[in-house]
Formats: sequence, structure tokens, C-alpha cells
Amino acid sequence: MEEKPLSPHVIIFPLPVQGHINSMLKLAELLSLAGLNITFLNSDNNQKRLLRYTDIHARFANYSGFQFRTYSDGLPEDHPRSVDRAWEIIEATNLSGGPFLKELLTDIRPTVSCIIGDGILGFLSDVAKKHKIPLIHFRTASACSFWTYFCIPQLIQAGELPLNGKEGMDRLLTTVPGMEEFLRGRDLPSFCRANDINDGFLQLVMNETVKSSEVDGLLLNTFEDLEGPVLSHIRTKCPNIYTIGPLHLHLQTRLATANGMKPSQSSNSLWEVDKSCMSWLDKQPPQSVIYVSFGILTVFTREQLMEFWYGLVNSKQRFLWVVRPGSVGGDDDSTKKLVEGIKERGYMVGWAPQEEVLAHKAIGGFLTHSGWNSTLESIAAGIPMICWPCLADQQVNSRYVSEVWKIGVDMKDVCDRKIVKKMVNDLMVDRREEFLKSADKFATSARKSISEGGSSWGNLDRLINDIKDMSSQAHSI
Repeated sequence: MEEKPLSPHVIIFPLPVQGHINSMLKLAELLSLAGLNITFLNSDNNQKRLLRYTDIHARFANYSGFQFRTYSDGLPEDHPRSVDRAWEIIEATNLSGGPFLKELLTDIRPTVSCIIGDGILGFLSDVAKKHKIPLIHFRTASACSFWTYFCIPQLIQAGELPLNGKEGMDRLLTTVPGMEEFLRGRDLPSFCRANDINDGFLQLVMNETVKSSEVDGLLLNTFEDLEGPVLSHIRTKCPNIYTIGPLHLHLQTRLATANGMKPSQSSNSLWEVDKSCMSWLDKQPPQSVIYVSFGILTVFTREQLMEFWYGLVNSKQRFLWVVRPGSVGGDDDSTKKLVEGIKERGYMVGWAPQEEVLAHKAIGGFLTHSGWNSTLESIAAGIPMICWPCLADQQVNSRYVSEVWKIGVDMKDVCDRKIVKKMVNDLMVDRREEFLKSADKFATSARKSISEGGSSWGNLDRLINDIKDMSSQAHSI
């Protein structure tokens, strides 16, 4: 009797921060649906939070080949793990994650067919090479921002970095192919604002980005109709790219296709979700509410909070505002003092079920930090955006929203109540038809890409088949 071949076994290793865990867990579920064995590596700290705030075990109970393994992220228990300490998170994970993965690979069963790892974690390449295991990088940022990472050496060589003050911030850049007509210094990723080209974080991003051209494949949470032109540039460095996004929509579609399973509504959140906002949204007119959320990592000053508050209130538009606990520097009671002034038209929560909110018929716009998960979720829902980026890839994303995709406006480096009021009214009233036309087009393309026969659907199938081939080769050695 012929022995049944073992299902491939994939290790997935994200950087231990919310946005990366969220998208890589969705990938893990997609691969589990296809019958692959998955070992998902999570830090002890984040695993405790997932168990506390989500139904993660119940969701993955249907997949017999799925398991979590946890490791210490090497940081003290009271470390804030916030964006201003991103360098520390990456350094600590590199120090603790490498030895953990090496030890895991010596005794884990079944044999590992492939590692899908976060492209910012440098130790993965060394470990994969030592154990002769194929490595696929998952870059959780947009393709457009990832391409700017690749171009940092040329920017330095051309003297366009460092930026050197306001003149450099506003100057059009000439050395990022495909972006010469619209990319300014201030639109580069935030770490490019360093005054010294030897800055540790800038050097880290440069060095790790190059490694993505040396691995067996590159995964991106995007779709061809959205970022095709910039993807063609990335393919000159990384020829084997799997574009499989929008991941949240792709997962919902595959779940619905597989035995009629109910689409997943879990956000993989490390924060407690307040669903009371959904009842409030149910009572609002269609497309009348602007959703305001600046993600997991953004921290405001009280002055910035007040500028947004006055701008939103003075716009006379309805709004749902997420103000995360700990997001206002030095004053966690700030929001409590503001709630009374917004009861007629506003609602505030500490954290919201974002995918459900953006899909709600009452939502007409999104004031966002332009993180890639949020941007792609908004695009998939056909919701125009006001962008107020803070860090990393967000600066590039916001420029693309306003100047390339034309689905919103870019408010980067400005925090003024009059501008907030104007941009809210531009989005919700004065320029609404203009933005909705573009937003509807990309939402339709997003749905097409993750439907059977679409580009992202096909690329996921190709990824699964390639992993199966890797597994066959591993077992034949």
C-alpha cells in the first residue's frame, strides 16, 4: 500500500508587533485551510494578549495541523513595546529569536518544509541557510514603500539623503524609479529623516531589504491592479513575488468557499475591542460618519488631541473616534473630558473592530495614520481617506493615497484644527464624488483579485503548490 505523503510543514515568524502579527495570522489561516501544517511563533507577551482579547484558540481549533510556539522577546515585562522603541523590539527579537528558532528546528516534527519570516528579522536568513530550509520573506508594508527601502542607497549616493531641513523635505526626488513626478523628501519612510546616514535604524532597513532579493520568494499583502507599476520595479530585484492581498478579504472569501464556513471577524487584536460602537453606527444615516483611528502605535500630545477634537467638532460631521488607552502622552483622562462635548454627533471608544466598522454602511470616510493594514482595509471597503502618517512606511502610503490612487488627501506633518475641519468636509462633502469614484474602482479591483481566477487567488495557489514542492524535495533528501 502506497504511503500517503506528509502535508508540508511551515514555520511562520512575524516581528512581535500588532500589524505584523495580524497579517501573518491571516496568512497562517489561509495556509491551514489548504491543509498545510503551520507552526506560528509568537512572543510570550503577545500570546498572553491574544488569548485575553481574542477567540484565537477557537478559530484555529478546526485546523489539526496548526500550533503556536512561544518565545521570550527578550524585553522586560514593563517595557511599553511602543513605536518609539521599535529599534529595541527588533534588536531584542534578533537576539532571542535566533537561538530559539535554532533549538526548535533540531527537534520539531514533522520536518519543516519552509520558513515564512518577517523580512525585517535578520537572523532568519542565517538560520535557514544553516538548516538548508527554504525561506520566504513576508514584508507587511506596501509595495510602494518597500520599493523606497530598496532605493535608499541610490538616494544617499545622489545626495538626496540626508534631507537637510525644509528644502530637502519639499524637494522632488529623482532616484526612486517610477516615483520621480510626485515623491518628495517628506514622503519617504520616517527613518529617512535621520540627520546621519549611519543612523542605526536606517542602516538596518537597508541591510535587511537587500536580503529579500536573496531568499526563495517574497510575499506582499497587496494586489496587482493596485500596485502593478511599482511591483514591476521590485521584480527587478526579487523576481519571485507572491501578491496575495488584501489578506483580510482573501481569508473571508476562502472561508466562505471552503464548506460554507462563516467568514472570520477576528481582528487578531492585542487590545480589548469595544463593540458598542456598532450599535451607535446602526443608528446613523448611510455614509454619514467619518471613522477616526490612528492605529496601535501612534502617541499624541494633548495639544494634538485637542486640534483633532476641535477640527472634528467644528466640521459638523458625525464621527466615530478611537482613542487607544495610553495613546495620549501624559494624560489618559483626556478623552473622558471630551466625551460630553460630542454626544450629538460623535462617539469615542478605546478600540474598535476595524474591519467591521469600515464595512458598515454608515461609514463615509476614514481619518487614518496610513498603516498598511488600515490603508488596504479602507481600499477594500471603498472608503476614502484623510492621511496623518507618523512612522515607517506610512509617509509613502499617504502620498500614494492622495497623488497616485486619488482616494483621499494627505495631511502629513500638519496638526491644525482649521485644516482638519477643511479636510473632513472635503472628504465628506465638497470633493466626495471625486474620491468615491476612485475608491469604488479600487474596491471592485480588490474583490476581483481575491475571487477565483483573480491575481491574488492565483498567487496564493501558486504559493501553496511551491511549498508542496519544497516539502517533496525535503523528504526526498
